[in-house]
Amino acid sequence: MKRLLLVHTGGTLGMSGRRPHALRPGAFFRTVRERVPELTKLAHLEFELFSNLDSCEMQPELWTRLATLLHERLDDFDGAVVTHGTDTMSDTASALSFMLRNLDKPVVLTGAQRPLGEVRSDARLNLIDAVTSALHGPKEVTVCFDSRLFRGNRVRKVSIAEYDAFDSPNHPVLGVLGVEARFERGLRRRGRRTLWPALVPEVFLLRVFPGLDPALPLALLPRLKGLVVEAYGAGNFPSSADLGRSLEPLFAEAQRRRIPVVVVSQAPRNGVDLSLYESGSLARTYGAISGGDLTMSAAVVKLMHGLAHVPRGSLRHYLERSVAGERT
Repeated sequence: MKRLLLVHTGGTLGMSGRRPHALRPGAFFRTVRERVPELTKLAHLEFELFSNLDSCEMQPELWTRLATLLHERLDDFDGAVVTHGTDTMSDTASALSFMLRNLDKPVVLTGAQRPLGEVRSDARLNLIDAVTSALHGPKEVTVCFDSRLFRGNRVRKVSIAEYDAFDSPNHPVLGVLGVEARFERGLRRRGRRTLWPALVPEVFLLRVFPGLDPALPLALLPRLKGLVVEAYGAGNFPSSADLGRSLEPLFAEAQRRRIPVVVVSQAPRNGVDLSLYESGSLARTYGAISGGDLTMSAAVVKLMHGLAHVPRGSLRHYLERSVAGERT
């Protein structure tokens, strides 16, 4: 029987309590054995309590610790399942995909919309599907939810109250777990598994909206090492000086301070093309980098990761190419 590492970080799946009262972390591993005894028929599981946090508390320092733990322990297992809260699962999955390079075993994140101890919980099936994916799925970082397996750095949370809480608008699913479980091959390895754990967290995400005062993000620039701009459509933003809302001074000042700026789209499907419209072309003249079809989570985390590991002269090349299947 194959051996899997089950790492618990927290989240709704492992909580107990009665709604609408605040949920409290429960005796997770005991509950798993009681509620999902089928898991022991699939694999020999070893449990690891990493943390017991609401996922809104997950931070870059914890991503580094989690990636290091997985890297050090994977040699003893055939794969790993990480239970995680849904709110920042896409961020953690993206971070792990950049930190754990050339994975030779599956690392599957899963969670739930309702705690495992509740009658109508989706946690039970998600756990069974995640374990199945860790045994037979592609050898990369993935998210398993509602009987679908997604590439970890391509997924985004799209629902709060439905069980199909995640989607991957710009990349097909890597697995469907119906009556039969079907999986795609996944990423091709290009060497031995390596750990790239460092991050530079001084990155800011700016969402463009009508009425945005450019003075506000300009005031933040002295504290930043990188900036992600979530623009309209294919990379549009106000650039006319008539009403005093142009973001051109922001791009110009970022270039002067040698702060890399990555532009992604607010639209969930397709991606940025800075050559299509005037404002995008303007951003390019100031050195802005097209994020293509990167998700917001992948763009922020990849910039943090690139700032930590890539020489400044190579950062644009690192951000514009796919290093872990994160962009088309």
